[in-house]
Amino acid sequence: MKGPEVLRSHAGVLRTRVGACWPGSHAIFRGHDLHGELGAMDWLELYVFGITGRRYSDQEIRLLHGIWVMTSYPDARLWNNRVGAMAGSARSSAVLGLSAAIAVTEARIYGGGPGVRAIDFFLRAGKAVKAGGDLGAFVRAELASRRIYGYGRPINTIDERLPSLIPLAVSLGFDKGRHYEMAFEVERILLKESKPFLRMNFAALTAALAADLGFSPRQYQLFNILKTLAGIPPCIVEAQCLPEGALFPTPCDEIVYEGLGARSWVR
Repeated sequence: MKGPEVLRSHAGVLRTRVGACWPGSHAIFRGHDLHGELGAMDWLELYVFGITGRRYSDQEIRLLHGIWVMTSYPDARLWNNRVGAMAGSARSSAVLGLSAAIAVTEARIYGGGPGVRAIDFFLRAGKAVKAGGDLGAFVRAELASRRIYGYGRPINTIDERLPSLIPLAVSLGFDKGRHYEMAFEVERILLKESKPFLRMNFAALTAALAADLGFSPRQYQLFNILKTLAGIPPCIVEAQCLPEGALFPTPCDEIVYEGLGARSWVR
């Protein structure tokens, strides 16, 4: 069945496995009564349960919390925070500013994009090694055809988040995962290939941990896209406390313009 018949079969009815609500009565969240059974659940635990349909242990939820906390920088100079802050400076609504900031968080090079590509790399590398392949050969083949996301950083080759993430993973017992160990091995291979600028960054290690937790790339994208969320509202709030339009104003004489000179307009 395809084409109009597919649409006709879905017309007028919602078939769902994730849940539904009955106003005035109750709500079901993935087969559980949201208020009766899940009412005391940690919010992030509920969030990833909604994404994956799996229940995670307390240690796993602590790890996922840590990943979000370590990436919540309240710095309005960062690309997504800047969008939210500029909305606050322009006196737009907080919801619009926050929504726009989340939207651009999915940047292809330095936002959520690298995380999705990194977990895809680790899942494919894990399958190749499990099938008897050599990780070094896989990495070299990958480098020959595309970029390995999660290694290298444009501003500074040292990622200040790793010294916090690694002890957290170790303390919770996640340092023995297949993809976690592979993340460090890939870094050793890259450094051996004389690529010192391709040191592991936060995107690689978090993607490897997510792979060990059973996330698919699509599921991880939904988790990963909000990892900077807590840093955005402070920037919006602070921008709203400044005079309107006072955030990052640019004087006209500081704009470098190399186009046509002044022209006279003819009616």
